[in-house]
Amino acid sequence: MTLAERIQQHWRTPTAVSLALTPFSLVYGLVTKIRKAAYISGVLKTHRFDIPVVVVGNLTVGGTGKTPFVITLAERLKIRGWRPGIVSRGYRGKVTEAEIVPADGDPHHFGDEPVLVARKTGLPVAVARRRAQSVEKLLNESVDIVISDDGLQHYAMARSAEIVMVDGIEGLGNGFLLPAGPLREPPARLASADIRVRRGGEASEGEYSVTAALGSARNLVSGEEASLDEFRDVPLAALAGIHRPERFFDLLRQHGLTISAHPFPDHHQFCAADIPAEMTVLMTEKDAVKCGRFASDRCWSVSQVTEIPEELIDKLESVIHQTGQVNLSA
Repeated sequence: MTLAERIQQHWRTPTAVSLALTPFSLVYGLVTKIRKAAYISGVLKTHRFDIPVVVVGNLTVGGTGKTPFVITLAERLKIRGWRPGIVSRGYRGKVTEAEIVPADGDPHHFGDEPVLVARKTGLPVAVARRRAQSVEKLLNESVDIVISDDGLQHYAMARSAEIVMVDGIEGLGNGFLLPAGPLREPPARLASADIRVRRGGEASEGEYSVTAALGSARNLVSGEEASLDEFRDVPLAALAGIHRPERFFDLLRQHGLTISAHPFPDHHQFCAADIPAEMTVLMTEKDAVKCGRFASDRCWSVSQVTEIPEELIDKLESVIHQTGQVNLSA
C-alpha cells in the first residue's frame, strides 16, 4: 500500500492522522484561494468561448460517477437537438496537445475514460492537458455545446454552467481539504454551483438525485449482448479497476450473481495476467476498453446506466440560456 493510499484511509472521518495533516491543508487552502483570485482578477487568463461549456465535476478526490453521468447527459442533450462534444483531461494518457479521440483509440494513449465516452456516444471527444485547448479543438467539429468531464477547478476554462456531483455514500468525507481530507475546495464551494447532483442516497434540498444501475453484458470478442440474468448459477470472476470497486461487485450480487471479486486500483493498466483463467469474467466498461486486445471469449463488459431526471436537463438549459459565463467570484 502506497503512502497516498494509507492517508486516504483517514479521509472518511476525522482521525489522529487527518488532524495531524491539517496544517498542510491550511497551506493547500491558501494556495487554492490565491490561484482562484488570480483568475478572477485577470492575472491568470481565462479562455472564453462562443458556445456553452458545461462542467461536470466534484469537490472530492476520486470518482463520483462523473463519466457515466456525462455519457447520459450528452445523449439526452442530443435528443433535445443539441450537438454535444466532450472534453477530458485523459488521466494517465500520453496526450499533450489537443487530439480528437477515435472510437477505436488506444486507451494507453488517450486515457481509458475518453475512449469509453467516444465509443459509447459516437460524439466528438477531445483530450488535452489543458481543457481550454480541447474546447478549441472541438470548435472544428460542428458542436454547439461542450461538456467537460471533470475540470471544476480548471478555471482557465470559462464555463456557462457547473454541475457538481456528490457521492451519496461518501459525501464530502471528513470535510477537510487535501491532504487531511478528500476535498479539493471548501464545502462552501457547493453553493456557487448551478446544479448539485447526489449520486445514490437521499438528495438534500436543492439537489437532484441520480441513480446508477447495471445494464446488459457485452462479449469483448464477439460483441454478443446478454442479460445479466443469463449469468446466474455460473461461477464468475468480477474485475474492477475503478474508485470503490466494491460498488460494482455489490451491484452484481444484487442481480443474484455469484462472483469472486478482483479489485484493482482506479485506472489500473490491465494485462493478460490480470484475467483469471478458466472462468467467465465480468468487468466494467471502463476496464474493458483496456482489455480488448488480449481478451478471450470468456470476457464480458457490463454497462452502467445512469438515470437523469428531466427536471435536471430543463434546469441546465435554463441556466445556459439565462447566463453567459459563470462568475468565478460567486
